[in-house]
Amino acid sequence: MAGLTKNTGKLSRFLLRRDRIRIPVWILSLAIITYTIALSFTDLYGSKADRQAIAETMLNPAMTAMVGQGYGLDNYTYGAMMAHQMLLFTAITVAIMSILLVTRHTRSDEEDGRIELIRSLPTGRLSNLFASLNVVFMTNFFMALLIGFGLAALDIESMDLEGSLLYGAALGAIGFFFTAITAVFAQLSENSRGVIGLSFFVLGIAYILRAIGDVSNETLSWISPLGWILGAKVYVNNYWWPILLTIGVSFILCILALYLNGIRDLGSGFLPAKPGKKYASVLLKSPLGLSFRLQRTGIIAWAIGMFVLGASYGSVLGDLDTFFEDIDMMKQMLAPVDGYSLTEQFITMLMSIMAMISTIPALMAQLKLMGEERKNRTEHLLSRAVSRTRLLSSSLIISILVSFVMLSLAALGLWSAGSVSINDGMDITVVYQAAIVYLPAMWVMIGLTAFLIGFLPQVSNWVWGYLIYSFIVVYLGNLIQFPEWMSSLSPFGHIPQIPIEDMNITAVTILTISAIGLMVLGFIGYRQRDIGG
Repeated sequence: MAGLTKNTGKLSRFLLRRDRIRIPVWILSLAIITYTIALSFTDLYGSKADRQAIAETMLNPAMTAMVGQGYGLDNYTYGAMMAHQMLLFTAITVAIMSILLVTRHTRSDEEDGRIELIRSLPTGRLSNLFASLNVVFMTNFFMALLIGFGLAALDIESMDLEGSLLYGAALGAIGFFFTAITAVFAQLSENSRGVIGLSFFVLGIAYILRAIGDVSNETLSWISPLGWILGAKVYVNNYWWPILLTIGVSFILCILALYLNGIRDLGSGFLPAKPGKKYASVLLKSPLGLSFRLQRTGIIAWAIGMFVLGASYGSVLGDLDTFFEDIDMMKQMLAPVDGYSLTEQFITMLMSIMAMISTIPALMAQLKLMGEERKNRTEHLLSRAVSRTRLLSSSLIISILVSFVMLSLAALGLWSAGSVSINDGMDITVVYQAAIVYLPAMWVMIGLTAFLIGFLPQVSNWVWGYLIYSFIVVYLGNLIQFPEWMSSLSPFGHIPQIPIEDMNITAVTILTISAIGLMVLGFIGYRQRDIGG
């Protein structure tokens, strides 16, 4: 075994040096956001009556599907509120961090030939994977400690040291799990796209199973690793065994990943890519067709996921009207509008969430161009009768079409399931209009990505940070009551909430023009800059 893991320590230090900026940014961002939200709760809900009022709004099925089953609602302390409303979404972010870091140091490096170079040196067969696991495990471990001790240091009522450490441990444990599952997929898939796709698929399924289980069948929740950590009931019961269960399963998956890594050939996977056709189709002979072919599997997976996500939310809408009628606090929060049901008003919030989630595959389609450039494949295309304008426009067209398709499928899923769960059914026109109005905001995100690709390719991935910011201020802003100017910094904050608000033609037009302007600037920059520079 010693020979198989030779010089793992040196490789771990090398990987840490490569990510000396990336890892601290992830850890500090997660910690600062967590601290900020915990402190904001004390300002917004100063009295027990305020906290109990917000606890009542957490009992409805839609909120349960979003944030998990409520616990400690009879005495909704700051700790119970923090764990109930924030643990799940922070855990999802930690999972995404772990997936991206593991993929970067395993299958991506293998695709780029770095693992072959490392193995030519005096290193063991398992050294790189072992080092990658060490680095990402350490990242999650220190993140858990920083958040745990940091929350305790805030000295907020009911947020004691044990509960705070358990909160951090829950985040670390889910990071461990997705580190391990991604390492397994890095052995199964032949490319990094497949690894990320499979890992995000598991994350999506885990969220959906947890959502359905929390609403209707608790057994399903315990199939999901996200359900495991929520079962710890942080700051209320403080159960540690679900965390130990998550960590135990993670280490079993790590052993499986190491075993698979030891018996497979370098550059191969246990799920080999399907052989291509002997003769390329007409579609494949164009940059647009090639770009779509490379992303076809991911786009289809996201399309299915968006429809299922919309349907999962739609399936719990039937009980909302009855629930809202008995809660004055919820009526005040939703500011009832004559002629519209409370369910229709609640749909506007769901659409903002699904619009931002739908933006993820659209940005992935756009950033695929940068991924190909970093692997020196773009030069091969440009050496032929393909202009830079045509290449970038192909990427933009796919991204724009993906944004439309994903948002439409999410709306269709919400309507189809909602029509079954609501006695009088739902008007598809209302649902679709509430969704499609977010397209200009999504196009601004796509345009910003094109601009970064044209002028600042090295930081093009920073657009993900802007999307995360948008999610926090638009979705959580209603809950935490951020200042209005923070929401205004996001394009999603300018979208009218159809149908309860009138269509704001001016705002939508400005967003559309801004998106076009950013795209045009992106073309200018891309045509002038050095490829690979």
